[in-house]
Amino acid sequence: MASQTEENYLKTLFNLANDKNEVNISELAAQMQVSMPTVNSMVKTLQKNDWLIYEKYKPVILTQKGKKEAALIIRKHRLTEMFLVNKMGFGWEEVHEIAEQVEHIHAPKFFERMDEMMGFPTIDPHGSPIPDKQGRIQEINYLTLSKCKAGQTVILAALTNSSTEFLEFLNSRELSLGTELTINSVENYDQSMVATYVGHTSETLSEKVCERLLVRVIG
Repeated sequence: MASQTEENYLKTLFNLANDKNEVNISELAAQMQVSMPTVNSMVKTLQKNDWLIYEKYKPVILTQKGKKEAALIIRKHRLTEMFLVNKMGFGWEEVHEIAEQVEHIHAPKFFERMDEMMGFPTIDPHGSPIPDKQGRIQEINYLTLSKCKAGQTVILAALTNSSTEFLEFLNSRELSLGTELTINSVENYDQSMVATYVGHTSETLSEKVCERLLVRVIG
């Protein structure tokens, strides 16, 4: 059974890994906000559990066992976020820190019951896929809003960034998953967009915002 610290490292490795499941030690240290010696010590510990492959001066490689372990932690996190929103009435901007704590509970039946009570959701409140009980993740290919063109109508399906600040910004613009937007125009100079959606006839969204919104094109 992994410790809380080990689980945090595994989750971070999973999120940082490239297509080859490789992560640079320096990048891991920066993300975890710890020193290089501290990271080196931890990756050696993780290697003993066959969660990763570590060779000095080379990127660490997350093994299949490590990927599954990390995905199951992420599963608990995303199920918890969904439960807090759907069953307890929390806002999507409020749930991350609570889920960070709950994800370390080692009680499979607890999360199985949570999953069942919600009807086995496949995405979390921010549109990210929830891994299944085997740690498999069904990735969905959405477009960023920034890649869409004037005249298109889209549905907001997920986010590439779910920081509290960004979610509060979306709340202030009354944007949530499932919102249908029609793109009125795209500014050539800075790629900002003017969009129409329920209650908003000409809302301007910056390129930075558009790059963080994942959408499904209608038609």
